Amino acid sequence: MSAPSSDPVAPAQAASPAAVPARPRRRLMRQTDLVERVQAYDPDADEALLNKAYVYAMTAHGKQFRASGDPYFAHPLEVAAILTELKLDVPTIVTALLHDTIEDTLVTYDDINQNFGGEIANLVDGVTKLSQLEVFSERTKQAENFRKLMLAITSDIRVLLVKLADRLHNMRTLGYIDKPEKRRRIAQETVDIYAPLAGRIGMQNMREELEDLAFAELDPEARNSIVTHFARLDMVGGDRVGRIADQIKRKLAEHGLDAWVYGRGKRPFSIWRKLQTKKLNFEQLSDIFGFRVIVRSPEDCYQALGIIHTNWQMVPERFKDFISTPKTNGYRSIHTTVMGPEKQRVEIQIRTQDMHDVAERGVAAHWRYREKVPAGRGGEDSATYGWLRDMVDLLERGDSAEEVLENSRLNMYADQVFCFTPKGSLISLPRGATPIDFAYAVHTDLGHTAVGAKVNGGHVPLHTPLRNGDQVEIISTQDQTPSPLWEQFVVTGRARAEIRRFLRQSQRGEHIKFGHKILEKTFADQGRELSEKGIGEVAKKLRLAKAEDVYADVGRGALRGTEVLQAVFPELKRAGQPRVRPRGPLGQAKPISIRGLTEGISYTLGQCCHPLPGDRIVGITSPGEGIIIHTIDCAELDKAQNMDDWLDVGWGQGAADNASVARVAVRVKNEPGSLAAVMGAIAANGGNIFNLKVTDRNPLFFEFHVDIEVRDVAHLQNILGALRVSNSVESVDRVREADASAGSA
Repeated sequence: MSAPSSDPVAPAQAASPAAVPARPRRRLMRQTDLVERVQAYDPDADEALLNKAYVYAMTAHGKQFRASGDPYFAHPLEVAAILTELKLDVPTIVTALLHDTIEDTLVTYDDINQNFGGEIANLVDGVTKLSQLEVFSERTKQAENFRKLMLAITSDIRVLLVKLADRLHNMRTLGYIDKPEKRRRIAQETVDIYAPLAGRIGMQNMREELEDLAFAELDPEARNSIVTHFARLDMVGGDRVGRIADQIKRKLAEHGLDAWVYGRGKRPFSIWRKLQTKKLNFEQLSDIFGFRVIVRSPEDCYQALGIIHTNWQMVPERFKDFISTPKTNGYRSIHTTVMGPEKQRVEIQIRTQDMHDVAERGVAAHWRYREKVPAGRGGEDSATYGWLRDMVDLLERGDSAEEVLENSRLNMYADQVFCFTPKGSLISLPRGATPIDFAYAVHTDLGHTAVGAKVNGGHVPLHTPLRNGDQVEIISTQDQTPSPLWEQFVVTGRARAEIRRFLRQSQRGEHIKFGHKILEKTFADQGRELSEKGIGEVAKKLRLAKAEDVYADVGRGALRGTEVLQAVFPELKRAGQPRVRPRGPLGQAKPISIRGLTEGISYTLGQCCHPLPGDRIVGITSPGEGIIIHTIDCAELDKAQNMDDWLDVGWGQGAADNASVARVAVRVKNEPGSLAAVMGAIAANGGNIFNLKVTDRNPLFFEFHVDIEVRDVAHLQNILGALRVSNSVESVDRVREADASAGSA
C-alpha cells in the first residue's frame, strides 16, 4: 500500500507494536456523535448513509497510523468534523470520510460508486486527483496539479471544500512531521495556494487559521514576538476587549438598536502582514482589535454606523461599504475604524446575521455550493465565481500550467478596489490595478488596443494605480498593440496572461519576418536565390513542421543564416576555411533593415555601446539572447570571432522617429547652478533625461553619467555641442564602456 500523498502526516503500517509511537491516543468521534453534528443543522440527514461511510472508511484504513500515533482514520474523521462546522450537506461529509480511501487503500473508484453512488464517487475521485499536489516541490508538477484542482472545482465546488478541510487538519497536526524541510514546504504551499483559495470563496476564518498555522512554521520567531506583545497588552488592559464591546452595545441600545457585539484580537499573521505592508513597528499599530456588530437588517447596519460615527471619531480613509458594493466572494459588511472607547483605535464590522453567515462560512453558507460553477456572466454567482472561470479560461486557451498558477496567485491574494465604466458598470480589481488591468477586465480587445485613459474625466498615464470609486474611460485605437513594458506594471493575472499571449504570437510573427530578411540577404550575398521549396527541404532535415519554423529560428537567433544556406547548397560549405572579420563595411549589398521590427522581440540594443540611429551597426547572433545590435567600433565585437554570427544590419528610413537612449559623461564646475545649466541645455535642445548617476566629486568639480533620450546621432551631437559651449561644463563625451552603468541619483 502506497504512502498517502494527500495527508502530509503519512500512515505507518502496524506490522509490530514498535511501529506505533507510544502516545496517549484521543478518543475517536463516535458514529452517533458525527450523526448528531449533522442532524443539528440538517434534521433530515441520511443517518444510514453516514453510518455506512463511517464504518467503510474505518475498515478500509484498517491498522494504518499517522505519525502522531493516532489511527489513520482519525484524519478523515476530523476532516468531516470540520465540514460539519460549515454545515455542509451529507454527500460532502461522506466524501470527507472516504477522501483518502482510493489513494491510500485497496478501495477503487468502482467500489465507491457501487456502494455510495456516482455523486459521492465523483467527489472522492475529484479530491484524489489532487492528491499529488503536496508531494512535489518542483514548480511544474505543482502547477500541473493546480490545473487539475481548478478543473475539478469547476465540476463541483465541494471538491475544494473537502480539500481545504483536509489541508486545515493536516496543518493542525503539522508538528508531528520529523523533517523540517517538509514542514516548511507544506506551510509554504498553504500560504501560496490553500489560504488564498479559502479567502476567494469567502471562508475567511479558515483562511486566517491556515495562514497563522503556516506562519508558526515559516517564521516562529516573528510570530512568538507578536504573541508576546499581545500578552503584555492583556496584562496592562485586562479585559479591554470585553469592556469596549459592552460600551458599543450599550451606546447602540440607547438609540433603540438591538445588536450582538463581540470583539477579538487580530491573528498574529494578520498583524505581521500589516506591519510588513505599512512598514510599521508593533507600537505604531493601534487597530489590533476587531469588533463585529450583528443587527437585524441592512437598514440597521447604516443606523448603527451613524450611531458609532456620532459617538466616536472616525479615522479618515478607513471606511469601506461592502454592503452596497459586495466583494467578489459574496462578502457583505460595513467596515469602519474609530477612536473608540478608552481612546483605543478599533476596527468595527457591521453586518446582518445572513451577512455574518456568509462571512464565516463563505460559499458553504449558500445552498448553491452544491451546484456546478455557473457558466453565465450575470448576477451574484458571476461575481462569486468569475475569478474561477477566468482561470479556467486561461487553461482552455492553452496557457502553461506555470503561468496559470502565477496568475492565480496574483488574483487570489489581492485586496480590492471597485471602479466604474462610463456607463456605470462595476469592475472589481486588485488593489494597485491600472487602467490597463481595467481595460482587460472589460474585454481582451479593449486591453490590446488601449492607448490612453481618463479617470474621473482627466487624462492619466496607463500605469496610474486606480482607487476605489474611480470612473475609468479607456481610449483605444485599432493601430495600437500591447507593449512589453505593460507587463511591468499590470497586477491582474488576466491582463498579464493576455499580454504574454499576444507577445508570444507577435514574437513569432516578427521572428519570421526578421528571419526572412536575414535569409534573403545571406542568399543574395552568395548570388543564390531564396526559395520556399529550398527552405521546406531544410525544415524536413531539421525535423521542423514547416518552412515558417526555419524563418522563426533564424529570426530569434537559434539558427544561423549561413547554416541554412549551406543546407540548401552543400557545395558552399568550406570546412576549416578561415574567415577574416573586417573593421569596415560588411559588404556592398544593402544591409538588413531593422525598421518596423520591435526592440526586445526581434533584436536587442547593446547596453555596452548604446547604438543610435545614424551609427554604423552590426548584429551579432548570441545563443539564448537572439540578435544583439552593436556599433561597428564596439569593443564587444572582439569577442565575436565567428563571422557566421555577424549580420550586416541598418536602421532603415524613419528609424529616428522613436526615441533612443544615449549615455553621456559630463564634468562640471562644483558651484551653484552648474547642474541646472546642464539640465537646461539638454531640455532646450529637445533631449529628455532618462537616468543620472554621479560618478566622482571633489571641491573643484563633479562628474556624472546621464542617459538622454534622443532621436539619432545628429540630435545627440546638437546636445553635446550645446553643453560644450556652456561656461559651467568642463568636458562632455559620449560613453561607450560596458561597465558604465548609470543608476538613479
